[in-house]
Amino acid sequence: MAYTTIPKSTNYFNTKLYTGNFSTNAITGVGFQPDFTWIKSRDTAGENHYLFDAIRGVTNYIHSDTTAGQGTNAATLTTFGSDGFTVGANNSVNKSSDPLVSWNWLANGAGSSNTDGSITSTVSASTTSGFSIVSYTGNGTSGATVGHGLGVVPQVIIVKRLPSTDQMIMYHHKLNATPQDYYIRLSDTGTAADFAGMWNDTAPTSSLFSIGNSPTTNANSEAMIAYCFAEKQGFSKFGSYIGNGNADGTFIYTGFKPAWIMTRAIDIGGGTDWYVFDNKRPAYNLTNLELQPNNSGIESSDIQLDILSNGFKPRGSQGGHNGNGSNYIYMAFASEPLVSTNGIPATAR
Repeated sequence: MAYTTIPKSTNYFNTKLYTGNFSTNAITGVGFQPDFTWIKSRDTAGENHYLFDAIRGVTNYIHSDTTAGQGTNAATLTTFGSDGFTVGANNSVNKSSDPLVSWNWLANGAGSSNTDGSITSTVSASTTSGFSIVSYTGNGTSGATVGHGLGVVPQVIIVKRLPSTDQMIMYHHKLNATPQDYYIRLSDTGTAADFAGMWNDTAPTSSLFSIGNSPTTNANSEAMIAYCFAEKQGFSKFGSYIGNGNADGTFIYTGFKPAWIMTRAIDIGGGTDWYVFDNKRPAYNLTNLELQPNNSGIESSDIQLDILSNGFKPRGSQGGHNGNGSNYIYMAFASEPLVSTNGIPATAR
C-alpha cells in the first residue's frame, strides 16, 4: 500500500526550533539547505514574521503580518547552509535567550528563467514536493500570465509586491466555488473578497497563473514574489472544512500525519486570525501553541488541536478554527505519510 512518492517528508519541509544568542548563530538540523525560511519569535511581543527565500537572497525579508515592503538587514538571515541557515545579531530573528521557530521548505536554489507566461519569471521549483518560488516584474496589464514551474496545477499561490506597502495575498482553491475570482489577505483579519484585479478571474494551469491589473499582484515595473504550492499525496494537502462548534471537533483527513497546519475562517463577519500549528510546539497532543501570521503577537495557547496519524481535529468551539457551521481553509504539510513507500503506517503522536 505505497501511498506516496515522498517517504521522508523532512527532506522537503521541516520545523526547526532554536534559541537566540544575538551573535552569529548557525542553525543546523533542518535536514536540507532551505530555499524558503519563515522565522518568528515565540515570546517577544511586537516581533514580526520574517520570510526569506533563495531567489530574493539572504538578508532580504518580507513580513506576513504587515503591509511593509521588502526590507534588508545584514544581521538577519545571512546564509542558507547545507543543513540549515545562519542568523546574525538581530533581535527579531536572534534575540539573546529568545525561543524562536523556523519553518523551512526546499525548492531548487536561486532559480532559473521561465518563459511559459507572457511575463518572464525566475523560478526555483521542486516538482517532487510541489513547491516553487517565483519572481517576476509586473506589467500592469490584465490577463498577464506568469510561469510557476510546477508541472501541475497549484492549489495555493501567495503573492507579495516587494518595493511598496501592500498586502500579502493568497489564492486558495477552496476559497469559493470559483476560487479564481477571490483572494484573501495574510496580513489582516478580513474575509475573502471577489476582485478580478487579482487573478483576472482565471484559474491557474499546470504551467502558469494569471494576474489582473491590481498593483497587489501586477504593479507595472515593480518586483513581485510568489510562493506556489501543489498537493502531493502523502506530503501536502490544501483543503477546507466546516466547523461543528464542539469540543469533539470536525475531523479533517489529510492522508498523512501533519507537521505544520495553517487554518483560517473565510466567512465569519469581521474576520478572524490565521493560526499556525506545528509538531515541534509542544511536540505532543493536544497541541495548544499557535502563532498568528497576521500579527506580531507571541505564541498563545487559547486554541487546541489534535494532530493525528491521518489528519487533524480542532478541539473546542472557538470561532477562529471550529465555529459551528463556519467555513475554513487550511494548508498542511506532513511529518510522515499515512502509509509510506515501504508499506509501514504512521501512528498518532
